[in-house]
Amino acid sequence: MMPDYHMHTSLCGHASGEMTGYVEEALKKGLPEIGFSDHVPMYWLAAHLRDAGLAMDETSFPGYVSRVLQLRETNPSIGIGLGVEVDYIPGWEKEAAKFISEYPFDYIIGSVHYIDGWGFDNPGLTDEYSRRDLGEIYRQYFDLICGSAKSGLFDVIAHPDLVKKFGYRLSPAPLELYRQAARAFAQTGVCVEVNTSGLRVPAGEIYPSLEFLRLCRSEGVPVSTGSDAHCPDLVGANFNEAAALLREAGYREVTLFRERKRIKARI
Repeated sequence: MMPDYHMHTSLCGHASGEMTGYVEEALKKGLPEIGFSDHVPMYWLAAHLRDAGLAMDETSFPGYVSRVLQLRETNPSIGIGLGVEVDYIPGWEKEAAKFISEYPFDYIIGSVHYIDGWGFDNPGLTDEYSRRDLGEIYRQYFDLICGSAKSGLFDVIAHPDLVKKFGYRLSPAPLELYRQAARAFAQTGVCVEVNTSGLRVPAGEIYPSLEFLRLCRSEGVPVSTGSDAHCPDLVGANFNEAAALLREAGYREVTLFRERKRIKARI
């Protein structure tokens, strides 16, 4: 009974497939609900600096919204949420809030992909890991994750230990950083996202790790689920593993969204 609230389409510039293909795949797999969450236009950059391969442009966004709402009307047998993924950029909170306020979203996913302008999850920029102290990278990343929760902009914090994507890990695991993030999530009421895309990258592990998710559970943090699909075939990918991870961490419910209001659903 887990929804897939994290899906990207060709509109974002680095995914493939039309929206109808995602809906068809969800119906085939028997998902109760899905939501589209393409990347918001890069609001923190001047228009001529925005990368069309990372996010849609502003002129495409109204059409994206209309298409999701239309699919909701024509597919009453499955819930279809209107979402968006918004990068958290410190100092640009007002601009993000203005953009969010202009559309009837069901939920807003917040994410961190940049540390001081470095796209640390970009496979073309991994050389930077060898130039920086890994402990400092982790500290900066988790400071940003906590900041994203405290911004009040988001309903869900996406792939909350994305910094492990390419297999760069601290040993032992940074439990205190996990604990700080879990407490920030609990204090601000955001959901932690269980995101299965970590199984498809060198990390080889769902976001977040079991240790991190257990700390979220101990703090009473609600949970959301997503595949981070970038093509229709990946809708609901590895959800059996995600369900097992949730149960091992002590979760028995996931969150559904309606107009940014929450509904609990058993798993």
